[in-house]
This record gives sequence, C-alpha cells and structure tokens, in this order.
Amino acid sequence: MRHMSAVVRVTQLCKQFERVVAVDRVSFEVARGSTAALLGGNGAGKTTTLSILLGLLRPTTGEVSVLGVDMLRERYRVLERINFSSPYVDLPRRLTVRENLGVYGRLYNVKNLRSRIDAVVGELGIGALMPRPYGQLSAGQKTRVTLAKALLNEPELLLLDEPTASLDPDTADYARSLIERYRARTGATILLASHNMSEVERLCDGVIMLRAGRLVDQGTPQELLQRYGRKNMEEVFIDIAREREIGLALDGKEPSS
Repeated sequence: MRHMSAVVRVTQLCKQFERVVAVDRVSFEVARGSTAALLGGNGAGKTTTLSILLGLLRPTTGEVSVLGVDMLRERYRVLERINFSSPYVDLPRRLTVRENLGVYGRLYNVKNLRSRIDAVVGELGIGALMPRPYGQLSAGQKTRVTLAKALLNEPELLLLDEPTASLDPDTADYARSLIERYRARTGATILLASHNMSEVERLCDGVIMLRAGRLVDQGTPQELLQRYGRKNMEEVFIDIAREREIGLALDGKEPSS
C-alpha cells in the first residue's frame, strides 16, 4: 500500500557494480514521523541503499523519493532537510571537533549556528572534545561527534548507520534516549541500519529485512516476531540469515524472496 505521508519511497531500486548486484529490485516506504530499521547481514545492501537515499550514489534503475522530491533529479532541494551519521565515514581528521561542527553547520545553512552547536554538544556531553582534532579521538568519541553533526540542522529525515557502534552500554543507552527525544520533539522520520537487535526493538516502528540485495520481509517488530515464532529480533535476524546459507548449501541458488 502506498502512503501519501511517506517521507521515503523507494520503488524497484537496483544498483549494480560491474558484475555485483548490490541492490536488487527493492521497494519500501517509511512513513512520516516513524523510525524504521534497514536490516541484513554484511553485504545485504544496507549501506548502498542509504548512500542512494543521500544522493551519494546513483542507482542503476529504480525511483527514490525523499520528502516528496525525486532524489535522482532534484536532490539539491532537500539536502538541507536531511542528515546522516555513520561511524564508518570520517570527518576531516585534522580539524578540531569545534571546527568540524562549524564547517558542517555552514554547509547545512544552520541558523544561529553557535547556539545550535552549544545545544547539541551539551546534549551529547562532548564539550571536553571540542578543542581536540577529530583524528585523535577514540572510536566511541567519534561516534558521538558524528551523531552531533547529524543533528545540527535538526533534519526532517535522519539516516543512521550503526548509530551506537563502539559506544559503551551506558553511552549507547543515552544516545538511544537522545534519538527518541529528538523524534518526539521534532516529528522527524528516522531510518537506521543496525546489528543491535535490542536497539531495533526499542526504537523502531517498522523493519525492512534485506538479504543479498533483495527485500525478503518487512513489518513491525511484533509482526515479525509472531511470523517467525521467535522471542526477540535477534532470533528473527538469524533465521533470515541462515535461510540464505541453507538455500545456497542445498542447490547453489539464491532462495526466492
């Protein structure tokens, strides 16, 4: 069913790199104000899909609409209204945290930038990191700084790739609470990729399951738990991942989705 309020709408999305099909005819929607998880094992196509949604990659075929805008033709119209965080994408390493936030704040045309930086820095508790070069931070500190960067422009669509990777349990819990508060306060739409299934159960209204570039299932966490007869999303994730391995072992073919 097509929802008029969908902030993200992906239709028959394909991305091929030479002989490798990273995303294979994937279609899904993310409703306004919801938090959805894009799940799958390594190589499932999650990062490629997020990169296409950001306008960093062009799909081979298919359609992508974000906030009602065709990202293949007019992505410049919405870039200031979206943002992303990934521990696998470094900020400029020689710049201090303060300098990085200032640069990205100007790139996103953030109004009252100094006060906005102060607010985000306070929320994430990274004030002591501000004078330090980004390249000298630990993995967990970098994760918090990239999350701060992602919230600077108060995006209507927030894309998160492993938002709590490398964080200790206490800091990870605080980051999840911050994401929850941000959505409640702003009504933002959030799409996240995560391997932390307890995080998915806590944060997400919907789940989109990918395997080998294909969409194999989707629904609310509760619907998936009931469908697979499992107690938690980690068990559902393992079921889907192992179904692929069983299929390949039996006949060398990818099982149908």
